[in-house]
Amino acid sequence: MHEHPPSSPTGQAPLPATAAAEATVTVGTATGSRAGNVQPVYPNPRGAMVAMCLALVLIASSMSALNLALPQLALDLGASTTSLTWIVDGYTVVLAGLVLPLGALGDHYGRRAVLVGGTAVFGAAALTASFASGSAELVAWRMVMGLGAAMMMPGTLSTMTAVLPADQRARGVAVWAGCAAAGVALGLLASGALLEWFSWRSIFTAAAAVALVTAVVAVLFAPETREARPRGFDAAGAVCTAIAPGALVFALIEGNDVGWGEPPVVAALAVSVLAAVAYVVLGLRADEPLLDPRLFRIPGFRAGSVTIAAQFLAVFGFYFVGLQYVQLVLGYRPLKAGLALLPIGLIVVPVSQTSPRLAVRFGVRAVMVTGLLLLGCGLVAMASLHAGSGYLPFLACLLVAGFGVGMTGAVGTSAITGSLTREKQGVASAVNDVTREVGAAVGIALMGSVFGSRYRASLPEAVSRLPQGAAEAVRHSPAGGVHVAGPQGAALATGVREAFMRGMSAALLAAAVVVAVAACSLVRAPGRTRRSAD
Repeated sequence: MHEHPPSSPTGQAPLPATAAAEATVTVGTATGSRAGNVQPVYPNPRGAMVAMCLALVLIASSMSALNLALPQLALDLGASTTSLTWIVDGYTVVLAGLVLPLGALGDHYGRRAVLVGGTAVFGAAALTASFASGSAELVAWRMVMGLGAAMMMPGTLSTMTAVLPADQRARGVAVWAGCAAAGVALGLLASGALLEWFSWRSIFTAAAAVALVTAVVAVLFAPETREARPRGFDAAGAVCTAIAPGALVFALIEGNDVGWGEPPVVAALAVSVLAAVAYVVLGLRADEPLLDPRLFRIPGFRAGSVTIAAQFLAVFGFYFVGLQYVQLVLGYRPLKAGLALLPIGLIVVPVSQTSPRLAVRFGVRAVMVTGLLLLGCGLVAMASLHAGSGYLPFLACLLVAGFGVGMTGAVGTSAITGSLTREKQGVASAVNDVTREVGAAVGIALMGSVFGSRYRASLPEAVSRLPQGAAEAVRHSPAGGVHVAGPQGAALATGVREAFMRGMSAALLAAAVVVAVAACSLVRAPGRTRRSAD
């Protein structure tokens, strides 16, 4: 995980993205590396792939599953929009902050051991979360689930590429990428089906059961792999990479709730900036940094990281508000709400397969910029919808954004992996994970914060004339507002839905601005290169 960077950032010619972990040294029926004399041979690589795919689907599905349960959580636990943001984002921000250092521990002590330990932590936390009686308790257990996910995730790709023969690694990495994408959709479908017949607690019970199955399959079929030459652990780098995104997310969520000028919020922003600066300063001085900041001098590496982070910021921030839209405004039940977003996959999957060829023809920079601009246009168009727009205009905006997601995902990842040599693919894989999770965590916090602030400011004057308890319920969340209005309060329900749309529009426009800035920052990204076909 913590490799030393190339002596000079000149390796910009893209290498195959499927070369991930080629230099990983494994411990199995034989030991060695690609450069060594002995090629590792494992008795059951397919079983190991099944175990790693199960773990990956569990991690990805848990990032999306609770979005469909937000209206239920708001009513059952009395959770405000800020609390709902923490419930969703607590998991993601811990995963983002700890995936690098825990990946390094797996490289040192054994990836299967850390992964199995992670499934135990994840499963126990999920089962306990199913009995939560308040939003603060649920946030705490979601964070523990994020810890378990951070223990599992780094070893999934590294183990798969280590156990597969060299001629099957391309297919293995493609399967890994497919499982990462499928996990998000499966999380929505599974939670939608569960919520049709059970409460939100069933989502956590199901996650605990899947974690148990994953642990058993990993113990039975996945071999132990680790680095042959263990490196020193960069504790300072681990602390900085955990604190910087965590403090930023805290400031974004709490700033909306208590005010941006409050001391805790200002202090959190300052801590985030200081941690980021310390990461750079200490990383430049360390002999074996967890993630060498010099890598970001490489144009392709930097451009790919920015692109992936912006894409995940927009996508997971959209899930937070978009899935509430189809339930609270369109009136869809949970399963239908999950199905309403599936058509985006009909666009993302084929476009993702085509985008590498577009990069060969038009250049990496052109494809990434175009993809981000399409994503931004989809968000801006969606921000223009109103409460009576219906599903078809929403779907049209979704498909435009889907084209952008499909164009940026594969090419952004290839830009990261292709900027480093084969020996540095472990670092490339780690950065690909971190940029995804940090982008998602910041996106949920940013869009949840903007949404909540604008929603409360747009509520009709009639809310202030309600009894205190009812008024607080309306201000806390749109689900509470719709519930308070009931079938008899048509005027109040209409006002709540219009306030929701204003909040959603503001959140989508905020994400669109970030995506546009990211697109503008790609002016130095690689264009057409001789080896783009790889």
